[in-house]
Amino acid sequence: MVVGDVTTGTDVLVIGGGPGGYVAAIRAGQLGRDVTLVEMDSYGGTCLNHGCIPSKAFISATDIAHKAGDAERMGIYADPAVDMQGMVGWKDRLVTRLTKGVESLCEGAGATLIEGRAEFSGENSARIVADGEGQGAESIDFEHAVVATGSRPIQIPGFEFDGEQILSSRDALALESVPEEMVIVGGGYIGIELATVFQKLGCEVTIVEQLDDILPTYGDEVTEVVRERAASLGIDFQFGHAAAGWEETENGLAVHTETNAGEEGRFECEKCLVAVGREPVTDTLNLSAASVETADGRIDTDDRARTNKEHIFAVGDVAGDPMLAHKAFKEGEVAAEVIAGEPSALDYQAIPAAVFTDPEIGSVGMDESAAEQAGFDPIVGKIPLRASGRALTLNEREGFVKVIADSETEFILGARIVGPEASELVAELALAIELGATLEDVAATIHVHPTLSEAVHEAIKGARGQSIHY
Repeated sequence: MVVGDVTTGTDVLVIGGGPGGYVAAIRAGQLGRDVTLVEMDSYGGTCLNHGCIPSKAFISATDIAHKAGDAERMGIYADPAVDMQGMVGWKDRLVTRLTKGVESLCEGAGATLIEGRAEFSGENSARIVADGEGQGAESIDFEHAVVATGSRPIQIPGFEFDGEQILSSRDALALESVPEEMVIVGGGYIGIELATVFQKLGCEVTIVEQLDDILPTYGDEVTEVVRERAASLGIDFQFGHAAAGWEETENGLAVHTETNAGEEGRFECEKCLVAVGREPVTDTLNLSAASVETADGRIDTDDRARTNKEHIFAVGDVAGDPMLAHKAFKEGEVAAEVIAGEPSALDYQAIPAAVFTDPEIGSVGMDESAAEQAGFDPIVGKIPLRASGRALTLNEREGFVKVIADSETEFILGARIVGPEASELVAELALAIELGATLEDVAATIHVHPTLSEAVHEAIKGARGQSIHY
């Protein structure tokens, strides 16, 4: 027996329960709207279940083991043993707790939760198709819709994911044993973060990157610190190599590469992780039925998260770069507030970004080149972390804090941080940019001693020619 179609109605249909979607659902519920949230996998989306949270759990755990085993300078001698299955179990428990938390928050805001895949059937209607034999489809009429279907790993020809030998980042984060050797195709943030994790777990990692350096958008000054630390851990970099194919071997597989000069490379490994970026998920939505336009695979939006159809919104990765969960959070809030008639809009001048490498990278706003192109005369304040007492007590010497400001007005324009807790330190500078703070404003703010945040303070004072400790 097949269950027949059922039609219901809602003020706001949210398609996708990741960072952008669940925030939109919660905020719309807070603003008194009737909300229906449809999720085809797990609440919290890729970020919570298969990306941000699991990867940071692994990074934290492997950092503890690595630092304990590398603390002889501090008079500590240890040889930690890692139980990979135990680590995976801990990670899974964290994810489950947070996923259930998201589900509870959505229900608490009054959202109706539906499991299934949603696709548009018209400009004000959608069908939700549930898995399972004999299941019918539910049709939903809506006044507004928020598309938050996220992104997925890009596959390259000849390296389609099989979950066994050719891995996506999701596959890699689900491994319950440590491979002896791993080739990672791609030197972006996902590839570098996971390379560090697996190298610290005892895996021999080789990174194959077509470009001549890692993390190309961060600049040589930043990437040099991270690359040299990674190399000291034993990670092998093969720059100028493009993945060309692979073959099975007796012990796993061999990845074949080709350089721009036509030279060939061969790298044997047990697993190959492909991490060459992510692409928006729009092909499941039947967007043409709603007359929603796309460009280069993403859904174009304005500063209120609206698509070309004013009653349909798109938030998060599906709306394109930067693909950051915290950007999705903000877009979800704005979409819900605009739907509710609130005077809300997006302002992207101060979206911070972080890479959870060893050491971490934190960035926000402009670098010197971008500032010059925007018509500013930039001044720079920079302090190496070896001048920070707190950094030295953490056994951290490499890295820096760098602040860029306008010489005429002293408005803070941007910052680049490489070092421990860079992802936390960059928040102060993001706030400074958002508030239109000047160098004098931050320089006059007393910072706790001894802390890493003092390095931000010192860099700010350095830009004014007033550095005390460096």
